[in-house]
Formats: sequence, C-alpha cells, structure tokens
Amino acid sequence: MLYSQEMVKTDGRSLTLYGRNPFRVPGVAPSPNREPLQANPHLRWHPLRGEWVAYASYRQGRTFMPPPEYNPLAPTSDPENPTELPQGDYQVAVFDNRFPSLSPAAHDAPASSVPTAPALGKCEVVVFAKDASSSLAGLPLDHIELLMEVWGDRVEKLGADPQISYVLPFENKGVEVGVTLHHPHGQIYAYPFVPPVPQRMQIQEMNHFQETGSPLLQGLIEQEVASGERLVYLGEHAVSFLPPWARYPYEVWVAPRLAVPGFPQLSPGVRADLARALKTTLLKFDGLWQRPFPYLMAWYGAPTDGEQHPESHLHAEFYPPYRSSDRLKYLAGTELAAGMFANDALPEQKAKELRDVEVKL
Repeated sequence: MLYSQEMVKTDGRSLTLYGRNPFRVPGVAPSPNREPLQANPHLRWHPLRGEWVAYASYRQGRTFMPPPEYNPLAPTSDPENPTELPQGDYQVAVFDNRFPSLSPAAHDAPASSVPTAPALGKCEVVVFAKDASSSLAGLPLDHIELLMEVWGDRVEKLGADPQISYVLPFENKGVEVGVTLHHPHGQIYAYPFVPPVPQRMQIQEMNHFQETGSPLLQGLIEQEVASGERLVYLGEHAVSFLPPWARYPYEVWVAPRLAVPGFPQLSPGVRADLARALKTTLLKFDGLWQRPFPYLMAWYGAPTDGEQHPESHLHAEFYPPYRSSDRLKYLAGTELAAGMFANDALPEQKAKELRDVEVKL
C-alpha cells in the first residue's frame, strides 16, 4: 500500500509525501524561501535541429554545492528556520523545483526571429530518503520498491495533464555530474512534447512493433540473456546488462525482461525484481571503484498521450562520467558535434568487470 499526503509550501510550491505506512504531518509545508515562485521559462525553436530549446535565465541563481553545514532538506519544526522538508514518518518527498526549466504557469513567451512558446511543463525534486548520509544504492530493497511506486504515481499524475506528453524520472549523483543537494535525490521533468532522445527511441520501437508484432527491446534482452556475455544481473523478471551498442564504457541498462510501458504498469513481482537489479547494479558500480560512483540515471517509458504503447519498454540507462582509471569521461568533438560516440572500451570487458564484483543486497 502506498500512502501519500499533499501539501502546499509557504511559497506556493506543491509538496507530496509518501510512505509505506499511514502517517500525518500537521501544520504547513515549510520552505527556505518565503517569496512566491515567479518562474516564467520559454521555448525557442532550433530550425536546423528541429527541436525546442528551453530558456530560464533565473536558474543562474540556483543553489550549487552547498557547504556541508548547510542542509536545506533537514526536517525542522522551527518556523523561524524553515527548510524544504517537514517533520514526520514519511519516507519519500516530492516537491516543485524552485528553479524550473518548465512551469505550468509559463506564459507570454518573448518574440524572437524564430518561433517561441511558453515552456509549459513541470520540474519536481524527489528526495529518496530523509537521511542525508544515505544513497540510492544503500536503501533497503523495499524502500527502492516504494520509490518505484512513487515514480509511477508521479508519472500518472503528471501525465494526466493534457499539456504533458512525456515524463522522465532521473538522478544526477555526485559532484562530477552537478549534484546540488546532500540528500539522495533525483528529479522528474514533465515535458509538453516528447523530447528528441526518447522520441528517436519511440520511432524505432514503433517501427519494429509494426513490422514484427513484438517489442524491440524485449527481443534484444532475450538475446542478451541467451548470450550472457554482457549481463550484470539476471533475475526471474528483471535484467541488468551492458548493451552491445553501449556508447559509454559503463553504460548499464536496467529493465524488466518483458516489455512494460512504464512504472504505473509494474506488477509487484516485477517491481521487486527490478529493485534487486537496480540495487545490484549500483552496488557493483561502488564496489568496482571503491567509492560512491557518480552517474546520470534516466528512466525511459511510454509517452503520456493516453494511447496504448505495447511497443514501449521501461528501462533505465546509466551514463557514468568515467572513461578509464580515474580519468573523467567528457564528450569528445565527434560526440558533441556530430552525435556519433566513440567508445574506448568493449561492453563485454566492462560487463565482466562488474560481474566480478561481489555485492550483498
């Protein structure tokens, strides 16, 4: 059972608290900012790439790497020193980003030499746990399952807005990829269109499904299970592997073995095994590097257009910043300019490195 409580912060932002057991948080939802949110982002059309670019110049003033003694998420009952989180026995918190790139209140986009539009949408912060010293890898399996239910609830609620076409949960972990809070946390972006990367994947999935009647990624996963060469985790319902087309040396994918459009459609058994696959992958990353491993984790699912999407296959993709040894992986000229990635390591080799790491769930 998933319990939740919706609140409104003193600056007008929404806050939703989640837990596995009933809870009640009295009073108002705190906020370190007393002024109402004034975000008004807009979009400009890129005529040569055929895609929208969001503009939100006020994001220059957002928090970046607060000092260790500053903890804007530490729950407090002191009204003179409010934070983002209230006291209570909840386990996961979701609130509006103070500096969103997309906003449901966006309006009156400025005129330009190219088409413009209000950047309608939603940007949310998801605090995985109240313990600032914890991490997604360190959470118990049942807490990770709860988080997946929260992601599913947010996808349903955000996707129910007719202005929203795609919902993307993701996590930036580590200073190397721009973390801004000490707590384990991620974000959710709800877009007014299907962004370019998932759109390209969706086209390939749809074309394959129309030609064969079967989901594309499901068939590819079956091949990976049969081979075993690039597997990191194999369970009854879920899998973790380095795809043979990996663009990054440690680009692990985590997915159900059978196609599921998104988090809301996960059965309890599949969700439990998917949590094991995710935790195993995260622990192997940390174990291989003997340190908290930085990454970008993105979860791709079906568009939220109200249509059935049997071709879509929920999965996570990890984009770690490491190339080899302790050198950071940055995009090279061919990758950034041409969009063609050049990988210095074979997926088979990196999958073996991760398989060889012993972990305890």
